[in-house]
Amino acid sequence: MHADLLVFDMDGVLVDVTESYREAIRETVRHFTGQAITPEAVQDYKNRGGWNNDWALSQRIIRDLGREVDYDTVSGYFQSIFFTDSGGGLILKEKWLPRAGLMERLGERRRLAVFTGRPRSDAEYTLKRFAPHLHWDPVITMEDVVKHKPEPEGLLRIRDSAAGKRLCYIGDTVDDAQCARRAGVPFVGVAAPANPRYAELKELLLREGADAVLEDVNQLEDVLAS
Repeated sequence: MHADLLVFDMDGVLVDVTESYREAIRETVRHFTGQAITPEAVQDYKNRGGWNNDWALSQRIIRDLGREVDYDTVSGYFQSIFFTDSGGGLILKEKWLPRAGLMERLGERRRLAVFTGRPRSDAEYTLKRFAPHLHWDPVITMEDVVKHKPEPEGLLRIRDSAAGKRLCYIGDTVDDAQCARRAGVPFVGVAAPANPRYAELKELLLREGADAVLEDVNQLEDVLAS
């Protein structure tokens, strides 16, 4: 696969968010409902598509469990445990997934960009924490678009800024795959074997048009060389 510009989703692709974003969803739901939900239940919502925004997903699960809590209250609590003003929170439990040297090698001949549903503060903190030396051109976050994934607005902005270049989008959700298809951009999916719905997710990503589905981002070089 030939690509001049690699556009990465962050969560589940560049960063393991099992103990950060996914745990924040579960803890937010528990806080407002008193009920525990499983990682499998969270993934089931993700696999349905339309739940790129974890604040909105938390609110929806709370509603499905019989409580009505307004969006600002849900998102406020979520962020209070995820990324505190003092720089703490569940965000510190994130793990960088690319092995040493991978992104540097990919960037030698290609432009690297990020299109994520994270707030800009969360995205910038994590990128600076794990890869301060890498140059991302550009980083598109939730504040930069009006219509969020699976709508392709952010990906189209990146595509239009790179006239004549072939893009590839790397993501791990149905929303990512649909976004790429709507933008007319080749898509490589990531489905980690540790995902509680691994087999289902892999099938869904292929059904949505993924050119390949990797177990982790470190296999990307092999796909690009093929």
